[in-house]
Amino acid sequence: MRVGGRLWLVMRASRAAVAAAGLLALLALQPEPARLVEAASARAGPHARALVLSSQARRYLALQYRSYPTEFMGCMIGEISGNAVLVRRIAPADVEPAQSTATHVVPKQTCEDAGWMGTVGMIHSHPTGERCWYYFPGTQVASSDAQSFARQPYAVDAIMCGDRVVWISRDMVQQQVPLVEQRQTAPPRSRRGNRVHAGSAATSGDGGDGGDD
Repeated sequence: MRVGGRLWLVMRASRAAVAAAGLLALLALQPEPARLVEAASARAGPHARALVLSSQARRYLALQYRSYPTEFMGCMIGEISGNAVLVRRIAPADVEPAQSTATHVVPKQTCEDAGWMGTVGMIHSHPTGERCWYYFPGTQVASSDAQSFARQPYAVDAIMCGDRVVWISRDMVQQQVPLVEQRQTAPPRSRRGNRVHAGSAATSGDGGDGGDD
């Protein structure tokens, strides 16, 4: 019985070792970008659900986008409030001119090393307004922008893309916000003699005055 019990324990330990070795081999075969993105998504802390751009940030982005045919990069400065990232202003990242082309931009140093404290994320532009995504459409394949974000310590990353800003949080879910604030139009003023007071609106057409519905 003792021999049989020991043999059973040895076999069980061997199976566990084989399973662990198989798992390690599977992880080793996984592409590096995919592992980076999964690690970024698994980081502790709440994920941002909203990106709020101040008027100054919107003006800066619009001016920068129209001024340069190459990609620009900025440091988004602000704070995190609950699940929202509030961007107060955008400061220029430290970029060598030779490292800014129509298809890529690489900073010389971090935003903090450049003197921009309070950075909550980075933003760069796509001058042609194309390929503004973090995953290739219809796939789970991360783009170079998603891979770059996975290596950053910030809460969000964003792409300036014409009339909109495409952004992503640590949950790796892509979202977008319009660059131009959509102003709510005030409701039309009631015309004289056609006012409806609270509690007096009829539920049917009986007794109505023919006003606009």
